[in-house]
Amino acid sequence: QVQLVESGGGLVQAGGSLRPSCAASGGTFSIYAMGWFRQAPGKEREFVATINRSGGSTVFADSVKGRFTSSRDNAKNAVFLQMSSLKPEDTAVYYCSARRYRPGDSGHYYTRGNEYDYWGQGTQVTVSS
Repeated sequence: QVQLVESGGGLVQAGGSLRPSCAASGGTFSIYAMGWFRQAPGKEREFVATINRSGGSTVFADSVKGRFTSSRDNAKNAVFLQMSSLKPEDTAVYYCSARRYRPGDSGHYYTRGNEYDYWGQGTQVTVSS
């Protein structure tokens, strides 16, 4: 069973930066992809980013493309979301997720929440105007 713990959220002014991280433990060898999703008050959860096993391939939502990057440190079982040029509309709880490897996964990207198997508890990001 994989456990995910996010940290690194906080309060920042518009235009600022944050770098939430996600630490994985327990069965991490089985993880294919890591994802970031967010949920703002009164809104549905939405895809933010995904990064594959090696960390060499990432996909981002259009709303954050060019402002967010993601990296992965497999030696530490950690994934990071570098958020820059933050906007008030980025305010949300950010969730880390993990997908177990399945045959045929290689080369595919997953952007829907139901495609992930494990979830962290979330970290709050608040961007003030």
